[in-house]
Amino acid sequence: VYDTSDGTLIQPLKGHKDTVYCVAYAKDGKRFASGSADKSVIIWTSKLEGILKYTHNDSIQCVSYNPLTHQLASCSSGDFGLWSPEQKSVSKHKTSCKITCCSWTNDGQYLALGMFNGIVSIRNKNGDEKVKIERPGGSSSPIWSICWNPSRLIPCVLPSLSDYILGFWLCYQSSTEWSTWEQNYFFFFSPGRDERNDILAVADWGQKLSFYHLSGKQIGKDRVLNFDPCCVSYFTKGEYLLLGGSDRQVSLFTRDGVRLGTVGEQSSWVWTCKVKPDSNYVVIGCQDGTISFYQLIFSTVHGLYKDRYAYRDNMTDVIVQHLITEQKVRIKGRELVKKIAIYKNRLAIQMPEKILIYELYSDDSADMYYRVKEKIIKKFECNLLVVCSDHIILCQEKRLQCLSFSGVKEREWLMESLIRYIKVIGGPPGREGLLVGLKNGQILKIFVDNALAIVLLKQSTAVRCLDMSASRNKLAVVDENDTCLVYDIHTKELLFQEPNANSVAWNTQCEDMLCFSGGGYLNIKASNFPVHQQKLQGFVVGYNGSKIFCLHVFSMSAVEVPQSAPMYQYLERKMFKEAYQIACLGVTDADWRELAMEALEGLEFETAKKAFTRVRDLRYLELISSIEDRKKQGENNNDLFLADVYAYQGKFQEAAKLYKRSGHEGLALEMYSDLRMFDHAKEFLGSGDPKDTKMLIKKQADWAKDINDPKAAVQMYLSAGEHMKAIEISGDHGWVDMLIEIARKLDKAEREPLAKCAFYFKQLDNPGYAAETYMKVGDLKALVQLHVDTHRWEEAFALSEKHPEFKDEVYVPYAQWLAESDRFEEAQKAFHKAGRQREAVRVLEQLTHNAVVESRFNDAAYYYWMLSMQCLDIAQENEGQQAEMLQKFHDFQHLAEVYHVYHFIQRYTEEPFSFHMPETLFNISRFLLHSLTKETPLGISKVNTLLALAKQSKALGAYKLARHAYDKLQGLQIPDRFQKSVELGSLTIRSKPFHDSEELVPLCYRCSTNNPLLNNLGNVCINCRQPFVFSASSYEVLHLVEFYLEDGITDEEAVALIDLEAPRVSKRENKWQEMLSDQTQSLRLDDSTDIIIEDDDPFTAKLSFEQGGSQFVPVVVSRAVLRSMSRRDVLIKRWPRPLRWQYYRSLLPDASITVCPSCFQMFHTEDYELLILQHNCCPFCRW
Repeated sequence: VYDTSDGTLIQPLKGHKDTVYCVAYAKDGKRFASGSADKSVIIWTSKLEGILKYTHNDSIQCVSYNPLTHQLASCSSGDFGLWSPEQKSVSKHKTSCKITCCSWTNDGQYLALGMFNGIVSIRNKNGDEKVKIERPGGSSSPIWSICWNPSRLIPCVLPSLSDYILGFWLCYQSSTEWSTWEQNYFFFFSPGRDERNDILAVADWGQKLSFYHLSGKQIGKDRVLNFDPCCVSYFTKGEYLLLGGSDRQVSLFTRDGVRLGTVGEQSSWVWTCKVKPDSNYVVIGCQDGTISFYQLIFSTVHGLYKDRYAYRDNMTDVIVQHLITEQKVRIKGRELVKKIAIYKNRLAIQMPEKILIYELYSDDSADMYYRVKEKIIKKFECNLLVVCSDHIILCQEKRLQCLSFSGVKEREWLMESLIRYIKVIGGPPGREGLLVGLKNGQILKIFVDNALAIVLLKQSTAVRCLDMSASRNKLAVVDENDTCLVYDIHTKELLFQEPNANSVAWNTQCEDMLCFSGGGYLNIKASNFPVHQQKLQGFVVGYNGSKIFCLHVFSMSAVEVPQSAPMYQYLERKMFKEAYQIACLGVTDADWRELAMEALEGLEFETAKKAFTRVRDLRYLELISSIEDRKKQGENNNDLFLADVYAYQGKFQEAAKLYKRSGHEGLALEMYSDLRMFDHAKEFLGSGDPKDTKMLIKKQADWAKDINDPKAAVQMYLSAGEHMKAIEISGDHGWVDMLIEIARKLDKAEREPLAKCAFYFKQLDNPGYAAETYMKVGDLKALVQLHVDTHRWEEAFALSEKHPEFKDEVYVPYAQWLAESDRFEEAQKAFHKAGRQREAVRVLEQLTHNAVVESRFNDAAYYYWMLSMQCLDIAQENEGQQAEMLQKFHDFQHLAEVYHVYHFIQRYTEEPFSFHMPETLFNISRFLLHSLTKETPLGISKVNTLLALAKQSKALGAYKLARHAYDKLQGLQIPDRFQKSVELGSLTIRSKPFHDSEELVPLCYRCSTNNPLLNNLGNVCINCRQPFVFSASSYEVLHLVEFYLEDGITDEEAVALIDLEAPRVSKRENKWQEMLSDQTQSLRLDDSTDIIIEDDDPFTAKLSFEQGGSQFVPVVVSRAVLRSMSRRDVLIKRWPRPLRWQYYRSLLPDASITVCPSCFQMFHTEDYELLILQHNCCPFCRW
């Protein structure tokens, strides 16, 4: 056991009796195990004490500790054993071949065994084989070394489509998964989703190196080594691989198997090599017994141009990082990257045998897609590499060589001393300039198209770093003494120098700003101002705006540095424009506001405007805009401008002094008044100017209002004559007494204040005061509106009676109020009274629709009757709409009758008991069925109608009609609650005779024809087509025949003729004789006069008609027939104009019939009187 610090032997351990073949440490370093040819395994502690020994049947070939459980695997020629501290015995498992090497996975779940016959066996921690890998060489290619990659976050190696694959390196989406995307030539790579990330490196004596997944799937192709490998070992993080063997050296490989170089050459075979955990130290053991210990140093290979930084990763890849957007692109290679150079859209990568030149895919400044432009297949040795638009610059000690992209040397420069620093400073393509710093202190400028170098200056110390300002007027140099020196390029003068610098960079956006790093600090210097420092580790390599690019060890970062300190340095010297330029690089909002205020106070309005725009302060921007407008109009009083600025900033005393000094005391008065600082304002009152005094009182009142002293504010407003404001405050606080006092004091000509008082009276529920105020003004319309708004309808009606022009203003709101109070019938009458026929009809239509929807069919009938009468009124008033309104009248009358009778049907079907006789229900259902010949109105159910008809027909013996009704029901959709009843009725009616009872057959009183119970023509006679007249209660056919008047007979004349009641006798008798003349009417008893009247009634003769005709022939009577009629036999429907009256003759005078004087419906007198007693009104029109 040796000490790695100095190689001294700590202690030899003599527990074995034969050659020790293998040793292995546990991961925590507290134990290690050794295996020997004596077939035994010994476990030792960190104190070099043996604590356990066990044996195998053959010599021990290899041992390995589980990284998590400290389970020890020991392998011999014929078996392998598994020992753990928790078990007393060692579990052993036979193998078919000699085991040469073994290795555990990172999670300790699987053990890989390398066999002499070329097989790799992967076992679980219980020793069971899970995967078997057979190498192509078989027993001729023994597996001599295997090792699992200790890192599990390793991207899969995808099959390469070209030598170099380009792709973005994306941030993690989860702990083990990267995004995948593919377009054109660009690939993103990610680990296989179905594979574990355990990678096994296998080295066999077929001189090949291979990689496998845990599943046994090979990654990529075999790597040819050209030597017999004896040992393979990963670095701790798995990024590199060590390989040694018969080539007598240890080589460094990437994790993908790309050889990078030689670690150390030996004089004999290398049998083992290991990496010290978490470090870059490597130990090598050889055949001749030598042990070598190396430290590997991985230098940073990188390049920077403005905001693009390229650096080497994993020795073979190049990552280009955009320092602003933080995007990264990886250029994947298969060879060691030696040098990197980047410039604008060019990227040069030097490898051992070639130089690759890449270009950006587009001219977009944020583009990160690179593609190969040129390849120079040639080996170059150089210290520094620089790329330009069309050239490659190689630095070789004192020599600079300029090569074209095709590899042709175009130019060469030989310097006096070693070249220490090179930087491309830009220029046209093919003519770029370079800054070159030498060890002897000389600084040169070289153009790639010019063979002569220009000496800029010479200093006494060696150059370590240099940079040129944006305008190329200044040069900053860091020398070997860590001093930053700044020169004027044109005069060669040393402007200033600063100590403790290791790198320097000028700001690319500001001529006078540079930064340099050193001693753990970042130093920012603006012009000749003192340096501003902040802590920062690393080297400054770039300065762009407010971002400083700093390289710390291997990491490049963009540090956002506020430019507040240099900005305030400029502000102290009132250099506002320069301070603004610094602020544009990046300062906080507070710094912008400070700059704006300072520039405003310095009357630098342009800079102040820009700064206030940055912080979006519209208030100050309006001030600056007003000052600029005043300056354009010729005003140039700076004191006045500054006073306005102070007033805006809240420096009121300074502003007032400046106002007074500039002769504008009124502005000071206005300022203090606006600020409610009335004591200060009085100091600036003029010599008793009443306008100023009134204005001050008004503002004082405003202030009293704002501080919640409204009573004082009212008094002040009244004193200042501001009546409206006084009224508003009083009204808002509900001071009715104050308002009526103000209203009574005001003159009636002041209409606006009085109207405001009336508004507040109405709002405060004092309509009496409001009415008094309107009367004072004489505003009758407002008074009417007041009564309407407060629902004082009696006063409103009285006012409309005196002034009819306000009729609409009263009755229309009254009707709307009634409608809102659910008093719709009164509302309809109010609309009608106001002459708003359309609104009246609309209310009725809505009432009707609601009644139908809510199944209130009796109400619906009543509303339809009202609608019909409304249409009749409109037809009477408007001749242009007469025909349309009369048609609607007849339609609505018909609907009223239909809904009136359906009300009884609906109650019969819905309610358990009925108050109507079966004959009445029978007549009602027949009447309704005959009335629905065309279409069925909304809400009326044919099912209910037919069901009632079927039941009553069956009960009264009208079996034929009942069967017809049940048949009709079968074709309709019947509710579930009636389904059983209908089906049963349909069956039972079949048992009844197929005829109707003759007692139920209706008789036509005109032609004495018996009509069938089911009439296809409707409610008319099938013979003479005379319409039946029904009783509006029982719906029996009344013994009435309608007749019409001959042309030329008016309704008044017809009534007069009927009222004469001329005598009608059948034999010779002594009778009174009536004598008529134009002037007199007399009666005389004359025995000698013979009055002979025919037995036949003249009206009866008129009832005859021509048989066989299909058209209805009405009964038309003459004056003589009218004269022969008795007044008690004639019933008249006295319709208002434009309708004609309707006349009916009773053929059974002894049976009394009554006509409702409102709706003209006809009833048997006994029925009508009973209904009047029940309902206290007509059941149809509710009169």
